[in-house]
Amino acid sequence: MSLALLACRAEVNSSAVDYDAVEVPAAQLSSDEARDRGRALFKEKCALCHGDRADGRGVRRQGLSGKPVNFGSMDWRSNTSANEVFEVLSEGRRGTSMPAWPTLSEAQKWDLIAYVLSVAEDGP
Repeated sequence: MSLALLACRAEVNSSAVDYDAVEVPAAQLSSDEARDRGRALFKEKCALCHGDRADGRGVRRQGLSGKPVNFGSMDWRSNTSANEVFEVLSEGRRGTSMPAWPTLSEAQKWDLIAYVLSVAEDGP
């Protein structure tokens, strides 16, 4: 491997975010106000693919690469951390139609996460 390629690789790796180390704002995740803001964002940005009821049955689900997540699934909820959702919102999901959302602020991402993590327990 050439030195130029090694330098590029090092540059990419050095700028990578360690999403497991991102501090989760626990108070925001448990806030009813954050969930309400997240629900509104979900309806605006996510429902076309993930469905109005966050069940993975959005009107645009046909033809997508990868199946949209059913946020009401207790299996999904019990196997997914807030940090993992933050990473998907920030980076997208490689090999699927799930895009990154660079237009959302960190606060908006956490509001959205508060909502989707609550769906399995509280409903949409």
